[in-house]
Amino acid sequence: MTDTAPPPLDADGVKCVVWDLDGTLWDDIAVESATDELPVPRPAMLAAIDALAARGVLSSIASRSAPAVLDRLTAVPELRARFLAPQVSWQDKSESLRRIAKDLGIAVEALLLVDDSPYERAEVTALLPGVRTLDPADVPALLAAFEGREVTPEARDRVRRYRTEETRRAEGERFAGSREEFLRWCDMQLTVGPATPDEVPRALELAARTHRLNSSGLTPDRLRALTATDGHALYTARMTDRFGSYGIIGAALVDRTDPGVWSVPLLALSCRVAGRGAAAAFLFWLAERARAAGAAAFRVTLRPTDANLEMRILLRQAGLRRIDDTAAPPTPDPAPPADGTGTAVLGRSLDGDLPHPPAWLHVLPREDRENPEDTAPATPATPAPGEDPDA
Repeated sequence: MTDTAPPPLDADGVKCVVWDLDGTLWDDIAVESATDELPVPRPAMLAAIDALAARGVLSSIASRSAPAVLDRLTAVPELRARFLAPQVSWQDKSESLRRIAKDLGIAVEALLLVDDSPYERAEVTALLPGVRTLDPADVPALLAAFEGREVTPEARDRVRRYRTEETRRAEGERFAGSREEFLRWCDMQLTVGPATPDEVPRALELAARTHRLNSSGLTPDRLRALTATDGHALYTARMTDRFGSYGIIGAALVDRTDPGVWSVPLLALSCRVAGRGAAAAFLFWLAERARAAGAAAFRVTLRPTDANLEMRILLRQAGLRRIDDTAAPPTPDPAPPADGTGTAVLGRSLDGDLPHPPAWLHVLPREDRENPEDTAPATPATPAPGEDPDA
């Protein structure tokens, strides 16, 4: 029985559900088993994990138990494959959640803990107040929060993409060269162009789900309305590397109602590509395209938050500075931000040299392809520098 009825769940804010093991995923206590066999998982919990994965919600584990339990879990591939960045140790649950968020590259507030222990839920609530917690009995309500929501191809494939990211991270740790040499070896390609109709749902999803690399917090409803407005254009970016496809990782809305000024009410990118130069390359491509179209100035709407510091640094590095121009206001979401901060317009002239994308990232235009294929490049046969070719 739950302590209290949970408040309505904001499904947009949940990127990963973290599951306790003993008393939650299964009935028994794994370390007290007389054999090396794990307790039998509850079918309803496995079904819930699979249903969430089909909607693009990741699952992980945070269990206060002996680390050997994770080794036993790894020996059951069909069970282990359901979980990303699992944590099994005697550390506090709040610390396990911090590590999971760090490993996945998402905000800790994007996690939701399912745990049968009121104590563990209270510990997480006290130390990580932005994290939702649920009793296992409330899992049906969690699933109901996702009912009727549009599921994009990227969402359906999100768990696989994060597994690929685990492989990518492991290769990076083994790589003998520098970080830049590793990024070059990854052979990353960013393909950018006007959004096709089937890409619009993913752009709306990025507007709703991104925070770290989101310039303005423009809501999906407002983005949808502006995309259909004359003088506005939506652009998307896809990325691939030797490990596979990231899918659509970026979206930008451009206001071209003034031919001399390209304004960007929203620039949003997935946190999965943070630190790889994709946000800079997308931004610089938009500026170059604006100049090619005859614009003399380039502007971006910024709503500063605690989460988007990385975006703010990028805009400054790109030479954009705050401007005071009330004659041509931007088109941000009219709703006030939740944290009370306002929006600013940053701009720069398109005269002179513009920044270039990172040398390790190849940027390709996608102009006239109605249905861009989301295919992964073939893995090159050459080994990474410093690696054994036969490894």
